[in-house]
Amino acid sequence: MVMRSSPLPRMSRRGRVTIGVLVGVFVLFTLLGWGVNAWTDWLWFDEVRYTQVFTGVLATRLLLFLVVGVGMALIVAGNLWLAYRLRPRMRPHSAEQATLERYRMLLSPRLGTWIALASAVIGLFAGLSAQSRWTQWLLFRNGGDFGVKDPEFGVDVGFYVFQLPFWRYLLGVGFTAVVLALLGALAVHYVFGGVRLQGVGDRMTNAARAHLSSLVAVFVLLKAVAYVLDRRAMLLEYNEGAKLYGAGYADVNALLPAKEILAWISVLVAVAIIVFSNAVMRNLVWPGISLALLGVSAVAIGGIYPWAVQTFEVKPSARDKEAPYIERSIKATRSAFGLEVTKTTPYAASNLVPPASLATDTSVVPNVRLLDPQLVSETYTQLQQVRGFYDFGSKLDIDRYAVKDKTSDYVVGVREINYGELTDQQNNWINRHTVYTHGYGLVAAPANQVVCGGQPYFVSGFLGEKAQEACSSPTEEIPAQQPRIYYGERMEGDDYAIVGQTGDRNVEFDRPTSTGGEQYYTYTGEGGVKIGSFPRRLLYAIKEQESNFLLSEAVNENSKLLYVRNPRDRVEKVAPFLTLDGDPYPAVVNGRVLWIVDGYTTAATYPYAERVNLQAETADELTGRGTFQLARENVNYIRNSVKATVDAYDGTVKLYSYDDTDPVLKAWNKAFGGDLVLPKGDIPPELAEHFRYPADLFKVQRNLLTKFHVTDPGDFYSGQDFWQVPNVPDAPDSGQKQPPYYLFTQFPGQDGPRFQLTSAVTPNGRQNLAALVSGSYVDGKPQLEVLELPDQTRVSGPTQVHQQMTNNGDIRQQLNLLSSNQAQVQYGNLLSLPFADGMLYVEPVYVKSSSQDAYPLLQKVLLSYGDGGSYVVLANNLSDGIKQLVEQGKRAQNGTPPPPSDDENTPPPTGGTNTPPPLTGELAQAAGQVQAAIAEVKAAQTSGDFERYGRALKALDEAMAAFQQAQAAANGSAGPAPSGSASPSAPASPSPSPNG
Repeated sequence: MVMRSSPLPRMSRRGRVTIGVLVGVFVLFTLLGWGVNAWTDWLWFDEVRYTQVFTGVLATRLLLFLVVGVGMALIVAGNLWLAYRLRPRMRPHSAEQATLERYRMLLSPRLGTWIALASAVIGLFAGLSAQSRWTQWLLFRNGGDFGVKDPEFGVDVGFYVFQLPFWRYLLGVGFTAVVLALLGALAVHYVFGGVRLQGVGDRMTNAARAHLSSLVAVFVLLKAVAYVLDRRAMLLEYNEGAKLYGAGYADVNALLPAKEILAWISVLVAVAIIVFSNAVMRNLVWPGISLALLGVSAVAIGGIYPWAVQTFEVKPSARDKEAPYIERSIKATRSAFGLEVTKTTPYAASNLVPPASLATDTSVVPNVRLLDPQLVSETYTQLQQVRGFYDFGSKLDIDRYAVKDKTSDYVVGVREINYGELTDQQNNWINRHTVYTHGYGLVAAPANQVVCGGQPYFVSGFLGEKAQEACSSPTEEIPAQQPRIYYGERMEGDDYAIVGQTGDRNVEFDRPTSTGGEQYYTYTGEGGVKIGSFPRRLLYAIKEQESNFLLSEAVNENSKLLYVRNPRDRVEKVAPFLTLDGDPYPAVVNGRVLWIVDGYTTAATYPYAERVNLQAETADELTGRGTFQLARENVNYIRNSVKATVDAYDGTVKLYSYDDTDPVLKAWNKAFGGDLVLPKGDIPPELAEHFRYPADLFKVQRNLLTKFHVTDPGDFYSGQDFWQVPNVPDAPDSGQKQPPYYLFTQFPGQDGPRFQLTSAVTPNGRQNLAALVSGSYVDGKPQLEVLELPDQTRVSGPTQVHQQMTNNGDIRQQLNLLSSNQAQVQYGNLLSLPFADGMLYVEPVYVKSSSQDAYPLLQKVLLSYGDGGSYVVLANNLSDGIKQLVEQGKRAQNGTPPPPSDDENTPPPTGGTNTPPPLTGELAQAAGQVQAAIAEVKAAQTSGDFERYGRALKALDEAMAAFQQAQAAANGSAGPAPSGSASPSAPASPSPSPNG
């Protein structure tokens, strides 16, 4: 006799009420929090007039949540209910069935409730997962064609970018639904006797077998669909043989047909499972064999065969086999990242002697930027701060302005409120949110000018009507009609401001006055959410968890709330589909201070294109020190499609299309009504004058160009011509990359000076200069240019140049004098400037005292021309340095060795009567070549490059032979060289030394 187990104990009435109350409270607060956030978000979007973004995103998320969640719940619930309906009416008596009886007693009375609860939980999680795919759905629905077809299937790239990601997601949802339904149905069949593990006879009823085998067949059919999609997705996978993305030789010739074969096998297996399980054999033996054969086929056809082709056919001749597919990757990458328009110009850089034209140049030398935006931020703070809570950030920005009919670049910064610097007395709620509400002024100084012992020459952003300092411009040269800064980079998420007062009393601190007092102000802009009514105050009191919204008299019927005040956060909220550049910058446009933010449209499914991680590719010395770190987003397509602006006074956000041809931007604009992004033609000309090539896009393109400037597949496979981005010149061991720098200058082949972003690159594994990469706008279109130096160039790269300049004996002595226990030397941007078929290097030298509140002052300028080591000066200013370089060049042309770097420290020559006459003609030219060869030998010794050192010695021997021939021709005999400095000499020791 089988003992029946006792039913589960019932919960008491009090317990059920307690649980119900707790659940109710939890749901209430959850819904209240969600409702408050949704309502305040709506009010914010209504303020900035982008409600279509709020409603579009919310509606899309709710739609996906409901459709996928309900669909998943119905599939699971339907199969669970079907499994219950197919239960056997009569079950054999066994110990197993007796054990299961208590569970049947528990489930049967409320089976519908249990099924609904389980399905609801599954549907909830499925819906939550689905709503996060709103970007994929909007692109799927609104995406168009790229007008470019993939090289394997001839399918438009738009399918891969817009369609494929969502199809793959739906396939994953299908797999999940079938697996959950199969497991749930199997459990129900087991509990209610349709599937047995013990006893005599069949282990499974016909109904249970038909049900479960059908679900397995659906799973296998979905696998067939997966194989079809995998064929397309192969163009996105990494090709280990070529070290590139996209299908390679083995993929196309072995794996691609294998996927097709496996898809057909999967269809046959699905049919076999249904037929053999229910019509022919009526058991699971043959279906099991079919599944096993599918698994074996997947391993053999989809794994072993491609591996054999790769190992025995591709690897022995990979260069030739992979060449067509490497070419595909090169073309796709250059197209996806906008590299196909790169203009490459050979630059010999063969002139190693400073030309006389340096002293008279009007396009490059006058525009050399001496102020380093990173270093002088401290100077701006100390000289223009006035109050301790003002802040310019850790890095300033570079922009150009036309002042007095002359365009030049300026170092600009915004005097913002830094709430972290408020004193304890200032940092109460009233002061923080109603008094200290805004900063004041855009402060600018010419980038190529210093005054008063190394200070910037400030020309704007003054707190009074006129500058009071003797070292500043007497008037505002870049005037802003509304200089107040309510929105800025120093403002974090909780730094909201409450503005708008009653009566005539102003309470917002505006700026200090020249008489030592303080001026106050009341905000009059259109921005801000009105919170004068009690419901609005209650709403934001709940949102901010702050009772002062209800209790404080500072909040009145005229009050407005300004929040989301960081320009980058503001644009990100308005356009959540954009990837934003990490370096927003301010500009004065038509008298107003605007923040300009570059927005990128990206994709990760462009066939055959290289995939990069934006965070890794854009990281350098400045990341996190004045520029925002980008998210870890993997992309293989990017366009600077949007230029966004944020008004620093009223927070107005505008999105301008800058690439009307971008299909991704067209899709997003269509998704939000077609008028979310303003057309390019609506960009005001005064605003367009301040657009600059975005830094993060340039870094990505520059890094890719280090490899993808090579377009020949064979050369690309060998990798011998690859470049690399050098490390920071004054700290090469830090591992941080040298940031690109903005310059207003003219490069060879350009019609005039341009505002361009520039970076030097070196050969992979070496430190000499390989090329200069620059990005600029020409007629409103982006232009990438590469000045490529010869492979065996003698011109040093940034790291070598810095070491050679600072290790020069005379210069090192002077730098040591500048640096002491009371001061430290800091180096600014090392600028690499092509000039007169040679390279001019400029590096400002700052000195910062160790005293409290000290700031860096520009004291010297390091200059070098040629290979970086032959002609070096450390001058008090750029003008003197250029003169000294030109003088060294003249001496070299006359056969006289270069003097010490600082003319002021050079002792007068003795024994003037023994000074030999200057060399002329071919003899002088030969002597100059010898001097250049000697300098190259020294530079090679310093660099530790043995190959370069051997070439330098050979060049020196040839130059010495040429000099002796010229000397013999000049003297009419082969006698000894004349004494004095006109006769060059080789280094004393010919053995190379890595340390010089």
